[in-house]
Amino acid sequence: MLGINLFNGLVYGALLIIMCSGLALIYGLRRVVNFAHGALYMLGAYLGYSIALHTNFWVALVAAPAVMALFGVLLDRYGFRLLQDREPLSVVLVTFGLLLVIEDFVQTVWGKSNLSLPAPELLAFSIDLFGTQVPAYRVGVIVVGAAVALGLSLWLRFSRIGLFVRAASTDPATTAMQGVNTDNLSAVVVGLGTALAGLAGVVAAPFLSLSPAMSADVLIDSFVVVVVGGLGSLAGAFVAALLLGMVQSIGAVYLPNVAVLLPFLLMVAILIWKPAGFAGSRT
Repeated sequence: MLGINLFNGLVYGALLIIMCSGLALIYGLRRVVNFAHGALYMLGAYLGYSIALHTNFWVALVAAPAVMALFGVLLDRYGFRLLQDREPLSVVLVTFGLLLVIEDFVQTVWGKSNLSLPAPELLAFSIDLFGTQVPAYRVGVIVVGAAVALGLSLWLRFSRIGLFVRAASTDPATTAMQGVNTDNLSAVVVGLGTALAGLAGVVAAPFLSLSPAMSADVLIDSFVVVVVGGLGSLAGAFVAALLLGMVQSIGAVYLPNVAVLLPFLLMVAILIWKPAGFAGSRT
C-alpha cells in the first residue's frame, strides 16, 4: 500500500514539476507573481480537451501548449512588460483579474459541468506495480515530468538563450548592457512558461476531471512549491514538487482529517529551517 501511495505521489509531483517550471521561470525573469498561472493551466486543459475531441490526444498534447505559448507572448507584450515598473501590488491585482477573466471565459465556452478526457489508446492498459495494477498513463505522466525537468535543465545550461535567461534572471540591467534584448528574451520565457502550464493541463486531463474550479488547488500547491524551492529557482522547484507530491499522497491516506493543511505545514516547516527555500531566493 505504501508503495502505491509513493507512486501516486510521484505522479502528482511530476505534474507539479511541469506546472511549476513555468511559474518559476516567469518569476525568475519577470519578477511577476502570476496568480493567473492556475487559470492558464485550466485553459490549456480545456483547449486540449476540445482539440482531442476533433483529432486525438497526441495532437492536443502538442497543439494546446503551442496555442498557450502564443498567448503567453501576447501576455508578456501587452501585460507584464507594461507592468514591469509598477509596484508589486498592481501586478498581483492585474494577474488576479486575468484569472477571473479566464475562468469566466472557460465557463462561457465549455460550461460549468465537469468534463473528462479518456487516456490515449496507446496507454490505455495497466502495469503491475508492487502487486497492484496501475494505469500505464500515470507512468507516462512521470516520464513527461522527467523529460520537462531534464529538457529545461539542459536548455538553461547549454544553450545560448538559456545562458541569457540565467544572466537576465540574476542581473537584467547588466545583461541588457551586454547587448541582450531582454524584452524579447522575456517574451520567450513567458511564452515557454505559459506553454508549460498548458502542457500540464493537457497531461492532467485524462486522470483529473476538468472543471472551471480546477485552477484553485493546483495554484495553491504551485505557489507552495515555488516558495519552498526558492523563488525563481528551477532546481529547487523540482525538489519541492516531488516532496509535496509525496506529502499530499501519503497524507490523504494516513492523515485525511488534516490533509488539506499539509502543504502549508510543509511550507512553514521548510521556511523555518531555511527561510530562502531549498535553493535560495533569487532577488
